[in-house]
Amino acid sequence: MTAAAPDVLALETPVIVGVGFRQEKRDDPRTSAEPCALMVEAARRAAADAGSEAILAAVESIAVPQGMWEYRDPARLIAAALGCPGATTILAGLGVLQLQLVSDLCDAIAAGEREVGIIVAGEAKYRSLRSTITGEPVRDTPTDLLPPPDVHQTSRDMWCSDLESRRGLTSPVEFFAIIESALRHSRGLDIDRHRDELAALYGRFSAVAAANPHAWKRRALPAAAIRDAAPRNPMLAFPYTKAHASQWNVNQAVAIIVCSAGRARALGLDPRRWIFPRAAALSKHVVPLAQRRRLESHRGSVVTGERSLALADVRRADIAAAELYSCFPAAIQSFALDVPLPDGCPWTVTGSMAFAGGPFNSASLEGVARMVEVLRGDTVRARAGLVSNLSGIFGKQACLVLANAPSPYGWRSQDVTAEVAAAEPPLPLRDDYAGPATIVGYTVVFTGGAPSHAIAICDLPDGARTVVRSSAPALLDALMHTEAVGRRVAVTAEGDFALAAH
Repeated sequence: MTAAAPDVLALETPVIVGVGFRQEKRDDPRTSAEPCALMVEAARRAAADAGSEAILAAVESIAVPQGMWEYRDPARLIAAALGCPGATTILAGLGVLQLQLVSDLCDAIAAGEREVGIIVAGEAKYRSLRSTITGEPVRDTPTDLLPPPDVHQTSRDMWCSDLESRRGLTSPVEFFAIIESALRHSRGLDIDRHRDELAALYGRFSAVAAANPHAWKRRALPAAAIRDAAPRNPMLAFPYTKAHASQWNVNQAVAIIVCSAGRARALGLDPRRWIFPRAAALSKHVVPLAQRRRLESHRGSVVTGERSLALADVRRADIAAAELYSCFPAAIQSFALDVPLPDGCPWTVTGSMAFAGGPFNSASLEGVARMVEVLRGDTVRARAGLVSNLSGIFGKQACLVLANAPSPYGWRSQDVTAEVAAAEPPLPLRDDYAGPATIVGYTVVFTGGAPSHAIAICDLPDGARTVVRSSAPALLDALMHTEAVGRRVAVTAEGDFALAAH
């Protein structure tokens, strides 16, 4: 990895000068802060981290990803509280990649259109949960009378295909469990060994979370407590238990302040604490899972990984740490497969969304902020970190490269959507097929602690795909004990299926 000398930085070079975290875990919802208050506090902590309260008055834009709250323009409330009421307010809707907010801000700074911006995100879902449990109502600040945000980024991409929906495949845990089965098959693992490895992987993640001062759960778990179903750890979609799933019942907020190098110097900010966003690559080509040629690998994550590193002038061997998107194990494993990372590089610096916390639509920003802290930890060597992000069911992908030293090329970003779309045309889907097919991915869905039904994505002899479902008890049992990816099945016109004889 090469670096320009800090004293010859272009004035428009984007630098992350401050990050702030706010977490609250109170069982009485009446004393818990609402999401916007958590975000305001995270922003103030980011300013303190930067070493300048004055920086808040200089903020020119505030970007917030849509959460589970109903604020019309949360950035406007935040701007008023921080003392920068003239800041441009940005609301990024669901389906907009979280890392796009970072990339857009860096693009604006590098182009000389902005000097100081802040990205803020947060949730108070634990507060809502406790409100439901205790029966004590809570309310957020009403914003109906506020004007709409200055910029409202939206996305209308499909979550899943019509056939997937009609066959009952709509839940994220089920989609990612199907991807997991394809990953297992591609590695040649039997079901028991695969479950052991998943549990061990997440056991290591829980240990990372235990050492992360911002994690929601700071207790390392033994592998058995993750692998096996229990009353407080039910099986959700085989092989995933609750311990494998993102924990979104959190009260967490994060803020990231990005400045131009020139403005950071003018504010007297310590350059030894600056972290440099070097490059980002984003793909917005959405293909429903059932229509992808490979379920376990995604062209968008391959290309965004390769391109972000090339734009950043960073070799894979230079990546010292990563924060791979971790809503479920298949997500983090697929990114690790597609990027790929050097041996020994940690896949998470937070401890994953299962343990560090997965605030709805903002966990990647928590990862960026934590990566800033990790990269600051070495003031001698040039080190780089990679953060990945997805939207939907691997519908969109992004990678961001950060480093504790600047790039000689400055900040660079690229939208690779067209390139990915050309390489990944969707396979046709058939909903009226009856006959032989081959499973390419499947899961067994649990309801109330018991197996309910199986869903499988299948290859058809003519190169098309279909989605099938069955509730036959003997079949559900067989699918959880014997690998069925690659097995031939008999499909009915109604979308049911049964394993064919070997």
